[in-house]
Amino acid sequence: MATSMTTTMLTFDRRADERSTPPSRVPLSAITDDKAMLRAVVELTRDLNAPKPAIYWTDLLASAAVGYAGLVVAMTIGSVGWALVAAVVAILGLYRAGMFIHEVSHMKHSAVPGFRLGFNTVVGVPLLVPSFMYEGVHNLHHAKTRYGTAEDPEYLPLAHMEPWTLPLFLVSSILAPMALLFRYAVLTPLSLVVPGMRTLLVSRFSSLSINPQFRRRMPEGEVAAQWRWLEGACSVWAIGLIASVVAGVFPLHMFAIALGVASGVYVLNQVRTLVAHLWDNDGETMTVTAQYLDTVNVPPPALLPVLWAPVGLRYHALHHLLPSVPYHALNEAHRRLVATLAPDSPYHKSNYAGLPGLVARLVRSTMVRAR
Repeated sequence: MATSMTTTMLTFDRRADERSTPPSRVPLSAITDDKAMLRAVVELTRDLNAPKPAIYWTDLLASAAVGYAGLVVAMTIGSVGWALVAAVVAILGLYRAGMFIHEVSHMKHSAVPGFRLGFNTVVGVPLLVPSFMYEGVHNLHHAKTRYGTAEDPEYLPLAHMEPWTLPLFLVSSILAPMALLFRYAVLTPLSLVVPGMRTLLVSRFSSLSINPQFRRRMPEGEVAAQWRWLEGACSVWAIGLIASVVAGVFPLHMFAIALGVASGVYVLNQVRTLVAHLWDNDGETMTVTAQYLDTVNVPPPALLPVLWAPVGLRYHALHHLLPSVPYHALNEAHRRLVATLAPDSPYHKSNYAGLPGLVARLVRSTMVRAR
């Protein structure tokens, strides 16, 4: 997910500033494709394109089970210490389960029958992030002529922006659970009766995007039908949840804990989004190689990416080269490419050691702009 699991409603200053790029740095838009790397990527991974349904279902259901079990314990246990531990477990489990929305947006659904329905039933509707909020949006991020431009829903030139935008980018995700509850419990019903609201709701508040300039088109045909029943389910769930709290059926303190866990999920995803790219593009179109170099892999031996970049997202740069390869095959694809490509191949330049260094790099880039 470069993706973000929260709908960002804040408008950032996206004005380009040449001072933000050191004079010695080659602009990404000037980088040509490395044909040897791209050819090797295709040739070495031809046998890795088939998803394995057993892995998908087991991983999704196990992650969700761990997450919901942790949430129940956090809401019911008397010890504050153990409640915090359970909340962390819940955040990590539900976060991993939620990240399957990224796989849903890429997969051929006939390859893993029923998985979209399973995702929405187990995670999408309960967390108010149904698959339609990413399907039809994320694929635009992978379009060769859109990546890193104003037409990319999942890109902000954060490295070219003011330092204060980074903490604001993270803090905004804390409010995501309340924003989603309001979207489905209030705006969805109103959009059925208030003229013009439906168009606004679809264009502005129906996508998991971080680009405030992005406007979504109205769904059509089969997509519109899927959208209606998913949005209806989310609306019923959100209204029922709020009503149960107001009626005293669902204790307020449990509701607060559930909101806190949900906020933790969205914040963790926002942290991952913060380092999924280098955010160095200035709005120009880029080659595939340049897009790869603006994106991040955090491969082994780093261990923590298993938690903060799950479901293959630790290989986000490689995913941009191989968007159709399922998450469970990316590690093998990476292993083959590292073993085969020459040391001076651009492939090695997008592999990073871990989260702290990536955050520090981004902060330094914003400080350059500030000066």
